[in-house]
Amino acid sequence: MIEVSAFRWVPPFARGHVRDFRVRWALEEAGMPYRSRLIDFAEKEQDAYLNWQPFGQVPAIHEDGLALFESGAIVLHIAEKSPALMPSDEAGRLRMTAWMFAALNSVEPPVQNLGELDFFTSDESVKAARRPVVVEAVNRRLASLARWLGDRDYLEDRFTAADLLMTTVLRDLGHTDLVETHGRLADYRRRCEARPAFGRAMADHLADFQEPVPA
Repeated sequence: MIEVSAFRWVPPFARGHVRDFRVRWALEEAGMPYRSRLIDFAEKEQDAYLNWQPFGQVPAIHEDGLALFESGAIVLHIAEKSPALMPSDEAGRLRMTAWMFAALNSVEPPVQNLGELDFFTSDESVKAARRPVVVEAVNRRLASLARWLGDRDYLEDRFTAADLLMTTVLRDLGHTDLVETHGRLADYRRRCEARPAFGRAMADHLADFQEPVPA
């Protein structure tokens, strides 16, 4: 059975957004059973885990002797085994892969910049000065994505692993109204979140968090 690493605890604002969720969702879509291996923040710095995930992040997976890290690579690996996540024709597979890279390389970086500013920048003057520029960068990417989607339900002609990754990126803007200002993107995100596999994966993801034992 596939083993997926995940954090035993994260702050409440991060729950539902840690990247092991991407892998859980892909596995649910593919109908592939898995179990989680929970680690704490001390364990992620130890050699045993760094030999599995060199950067001490989650997720990483073990599967029949294969050790793999990076959520995008893992989701692609799962998609290659599942017609539910990957088109059957070569052109479709290539376009899906391009959109996976786009989610992680074109859309996610400005979204992460905004999250870092909003959640981890304590100097309000710095935040006030930088935020308009960062928001503008996010909006440019969202506008391009909305223009591509047009009247499509999904990035291509049906739901694929690319939609899975793109949805997880858009969800990281949930503390803002930026997605909602691009109405078709909000509809797209809700459409993907309504999938039964999304609900099962989210329930498992949230159920694994354990509160620290009081001192």
